[in-house]
Amino acid sequence: MDRGRLRTMVQSVAGMRPIENARISISYTGEPGNVIEETTTDSSGISDSIALETPPLEYSMQPDQPQPYAQYTIRVTAEGYAPVIVNGIQVMSGEISIQEIQMKPLEITEETTNIVIPGNSLFQTFPPKIPEAEIKTVQETGEIVLSRVVVPEYVIVHDGVPNDTRARDYYVTFRDYIQNVASGEIYSTWPEATIRANILAIMSFTLNRVYTEWYRNKGFDFTITSSTAYDQTWSFGRNIFTSISRIVDEVFANYISRPNVKQPILTQYCDGNRVSCPGWLSQWGSKYLGDQNYSTIEILRNYYGSDVYINTAEEISGIPASWPRMNLEVGARGEKVRQMQEQLARISRDYPAIPQITPDGVYGTQTKEAVEVFQKVFNLPVTGIVDYATWYKISQIYVGVTGIGELNP
Repeated sequence: MDRGRLRTMVQSVAGMRPIENARISISYTGEPGNVIEETTTDSSGISDSIALETPPLEYSMQPDQPQPYAQYTIRVTAEGYAPVIVNGIQVMSGEISIQEIQMKPLEITEETTNIVIPGNSLFQTFPPKIPEAEIKTVQETGEIVLSRVVVPEYVIVHDGVPNDTRARDYYVTFRDYIQNVASGEIYSTWPEATIRANILAIMSFTLNRVYTEWYRNKGFDFTITSSTAYDQTWSFGRNIFTSISRIVDEVFANYISRPNVKQPILTQYCDGNRVSCPGWLSQWGSKYLGDQNYSTIEILRNYYGSDVYINTAEEISGIPASWPRMNLEVGARGEKVRQMQEQLARISRDYPAIPQITPDGVYGTQTKEAVEVFQKVFNLPVTGIVDYATWYKISQIYVGVTGIGELNP
């Protein structure tokens, strides 16, 4: 057996506020009564990173192998909150798996929340994608088409096929949605260029649905479904992997374009093993190309054609201030530094492990230390430098703790 790690982040459903001293018990899925590890959360609502047994790494390197991930169950309890149980958390060899938990105060409910995570789509059988045109015409999409490509703050995920009126709709932040889909559709152990190519395909597919208002034009009030026959795999409460999360944070405003085509292309794909899909990205095929040191764009062009390129959205919704287009580090000064400091100072009120700083527009050693702790808490590379990924992660958490972007589904 190999080993991977599991880290749990526990927050209240109200305002992304961390829950300290939440108690977490870990067992093998299928043996919930046999607790093998116990831990608690710190002031940031984060548990220790627990080492757990996994199948060998090589199981995730070829199709038709035994299950390449171990599955664990956790039970989370905290004073003043209803318990949460998550079954089927996937832990892979050499990888850090992050399980985020949203707990409901007892004044909302006393019922235990039970979450069941389905298997990865490369291992478990899901319906294949129904082919569609990769570029939608106005006649196909009706009258509602956005004037420019915008990364939405939220997408509304219909948890079923489009016409299933019993299926629930979930409001999910765009980045959380992409991390969830990628963690359920590819393996985090694959080459980085392969992971990036697959994430870009997932994002471009999603932004095509957003840009064309695909389901609204059909009379529905959601953005996308969790059905693989129509869209992409998504599962409420799924764990994510840090290797996937980091890449999503770096590229979440990107998508795949063709020359002289305004909309993100509908980048369809399949596993390339059980299902063949000429002209679409093959997930297993992209893994083999990554093994041969193909770059991300080379992988994408191998499947979607030599004219595709990586584009960037014109706007990111729900963000108080856009990235200054340069990294902020010790010695930097100005209004962008002050904006970042103000947001970080507000976040530290809910995450006291982050040192309090004075927003003075000067990036000094205290600001650097606060940034480093923030990066550690939110699973970013700890550099003390506010790069693109860190800037937008600070903005995302700031919006969450202040509630300025809150939706009421």
